[in-house]
Amino acid sequence: MENHYYANTMKILGVNVHYEVYEKDPSKPTLVLLHGFLSSTFCYRKIIPMLKNEFNLLAIDLPPFGKSEKSTRFVHSYSNMAKLVIQLVESLRIKKAFILGHSMGGQVSLVAAKERPDLFEKVILLCSSSYMKRISGTLKFGSYIPYFYLGIKHWLAKQGVLKNLYNVVYDRSLIDEEMMQGYLEPFHDNGIFRALNRMIRDHEGDLAPEELKRIEQPSLLIWGNEDKVVPVHIGERLKNDLPNSIFYSLKDTGHLVPEERPEYVTEKILDFCHAN
Repeated sequence: MENHYYANTMKILGVNVHYEVYEKDPSKPTLVLLHGFLSSTFCYRKIIPMLKNEFNLLAIDLPPFGKSEKSTRFVHSYSNMAKLVIQLVESLRIKKAFILGHSMGGQVSLVAAKERPDLFEKVILLCSSSYMKRISGTLKFGSYIPYFYLGIKHWLAKQGVLKNLYNVVYDRSLIDEEMMQGYLEPFHDNGIFRALNRMIRDHEGDLAPEELKRIEQPSLLIWGNEDKVVPVHIGERLKNDLPNSIFYSLKDTGHLVPEERPEYVTEKILDFCHAN
């Protein structure tokens, strides 16, 4: 049976959401893929080819990233993003799903799994954002200042895509022109900076330990030992708070595990999802 691929946009909660579907077999479960902060579905470019024969895949650009709308009206909180993911999954009439999230996408996955254990049967977390507090009052206040978004744009431009990739990849030899352009592309749209300004205002902090302990679905956690963004001790703590979880850490690997260790990540996902 051949894979059927299509990309589309759907209006959900007032915002246009870009998503990509790889359909293999309607009887197979769907694996929902959620990317991290300042990223897009591009981050899964190496594992999608290895997963698309085993699952139906739904890769989502969380607003305001990737090809999704850069709206200043949408509430860019984790709880609202999770609601958006749930509504998109239901609109596509998906009944059985596993959910996979990298970094910020991991936190959105956890919220979605907490809200809808009937829909998301298993959770996969790659260097997932966890235990971050609510944005400081000063920064939140700053987001209401006119043209604050220009400061965000200036800061990101000063960092540059190469410096940001150096921060998330352990083996810098993996960084090439295709990788740099792929992560830079969404930022050609100036609207993203205004939306990021709104995102600062809406950020509510990560799930508390007592909420994590109520997520009973089987959970797979994969971390890079050299992760500078979400250090490996965060993953170890998360493993202790999620009651039905397994944890793997990888030597000489940074934050961007789907890019750095695609074969290993795919193998663990397959083993985990196929286990009863």
